[in-house]
Amino acid sequence: MNSKIRIAIAGYGNLGRGVESALDRAPDMELVGVFTRRDPGKLIIQSTGVPVYPLDRVAEFVDAVDVLILCGGSKADLPEQGPQLAALFNTVDSFDTHAKVPEYFAAVDAAAQSGQRVAVISVGWDPGLFSINRLYGEAILPEGATYTFWGKGLSQGHSDAVRRVPGVAGAVQYTIPSPEAIEKVRSGTRPVLETREKHVRECHVVLEAGADANAVREAIVTMPDYFADYDTTVNFITAQELARDHGAMPHGGFVIRSGTTGTDSAQIMEFGLKLGSNPEFTASVLVAYARAAYRLRQQGAVGAMSVLDIAPGLLSPKSAAELRKELL
Repeated sequence: MNSKIRIAIAGYGNLGRGVESALDRAPDMELVGVFTRRDPGKLIIQSTGVPVYPLDRVAEFVDAVDVLILCGGSKADLPEQGPQLAALFNTVDSFDTHAKVPEYFAAVDAAAQSGQRVAVISVGWDPGLFSINRLYGEAILPEGATYTFWGKGLSQGHSDAVRRVPGVAGAVQYTIPSPEAIEKVRSGTRPVLETREKHVRECHVVLEAGADANAVREAIVTMPDYFADYDTTVNFITAQELARDHGAMPHGGFVIRSGTTGTDSAQIMEFGLKLGSNPEFTASVLVAYARAAYRLRQQGAVGAMSVLDIAPGLLSPKSAAELRKELL
């Protein structure tokens, strides 16, 4: 009898390929299918023997998939796909538009409740692992301030948002933290920093033929939830330069909690990441939470959840007894 958790992927871009690779390192899981909006007959995936299906047939496979990992973008894909698919499958997604998380959670929760499924939203490193560390910082050091810095790195969600601007043929976006701001925070002085003081955003854009560069630049720098609150630079480059100079996807960042305890002792908590591949790391987090989603549904849970609702032990393929012995 096959006891492995059956995983399927919805969307086969950088994140979907990362999930496929991460599943190779998950001993208790197997990839049973990839669903795509592209022509399945023309999509070449890494795994041999794994079928590729059109996304509009996904409802036919509700009994063949334990967890569906959603790998679409937060700008346009997940707001539609998240609720639709959570009514049919246990799902995990990486919705990362922070300002819209409450409304997205509500929509997905209603769908998952109606379908008696578990849906874990906003999984990754931010939102995700950084969210957990912000919670730890506030709970442990209630008197203090929390600071989050991202980069320098290529942001998948922001790059996707830029690529959807009319007139854009291709693009990447880098988030760059201020070294001066980071050092002020690490000093324990708890500076008050405006959004623009902590980071800048840098876009490298390939225009479609005939596109108005000024209109494209204006659409990017005024985009709410993504660029409007930041100093944003838009550089126009060729497709060749994009492929040559911006193929890697590094990222990372820090969550720092600066606080005091007891007799006004200064305390600093810091969690950091330095990532060679943003999509591969994000995918690895998604796979770990797919394991948790499956276990939670087996325990009778239903509805939407975030990483803040899920016990860490559910992420590991090891038993609770093994974790207590080896890690506690």
